[in-house]
Amino acid sequence: MKVTFLGTGTSQGVPVIACNCHVCTSPDAKDNRLRSSILLESEAGAIVVDTTPDFRYQMLRANVKHLDAVLITHSHKDHIAGMDDIRAFNYFQQTPIDVYASTFSQEVIMREFAYAFAEQKYPGIPEIHLRTIGEVPFVINGLPIIPIQVMHYKMPVLGFRFHDFTYITDANFIQPAEKDKIRGSKVLVLNALRREKHISHFTLQEAIALGKELEVPQLYLTHISHQLGRHAEVSPELPAGVALAYDGFSFEL
Repeated sequence: MKVTFLGTGTSQGVPVIACNCHVCTSPDAKDNRLRSSILLESEAGAIVVDTTPDFRYQMLRANVKHLDAVLITHSHKDHIAGMDDIRAFNYFQQTPIDVYASTFSQEVIMREFAYAFAEQKYPGIPEIHLRTIGEVPFVINGLPIIPIQVMHYKMPVLGFRFHDFTYITDANFIQPAEKDKIRGSKVLVLNALRREKHISHFTLQEAIALGKELEVPQLYLTHISHQLGRHAEVSPELPAGVALAYDGFSFEL
């Protein structure tokens, strides 16, 4: 299985269009972060986690020609706003796209993209087949997926474990029983917004501490705010087995 980071950034903090900080103006491509999302490619096909506002560009940049399914972590705009652009895959594949989400996220998706679920559908709208994620593991094209519930302040958010790889974004608390689902992973991706305490996201040190607690050999940090600093500045501070992810970075399991 190949995992590619489509985006490692966040909408948190000052919008880039109004920001003149040393991160947002950095010439280093590793500091150019689109909103957080990953692409998984395996015998199960191509699966994307979250359709961010940057979804269309992320698909073009990663040269994704075929999409089998989408997993949604939660229904905040920076994770679902690009869903309309699923229509391009509908057109070329001539089939609806399965979108897996919790019942709460489905309610938001159906409200935000009501035209895609109307009885009288306008030609060319995105064709979405909603599938419900509960508490039990499920399978997509032979790939077993374990849902992991984490808390984004008071909002439940889904993380996912794929074999030895676990992906979690937008979290600042994980119950012990849910942590047990992560244990044994060889690679963990976890959000690390900034150094300062935040109401709904892990800080850099909190993310590192959790990776150590769970004894995961390799921890990649994502959902990075410009407030954390430049990639080249932060990377030397990180302990062995911990690294900042960046857009376009990939690894295989």
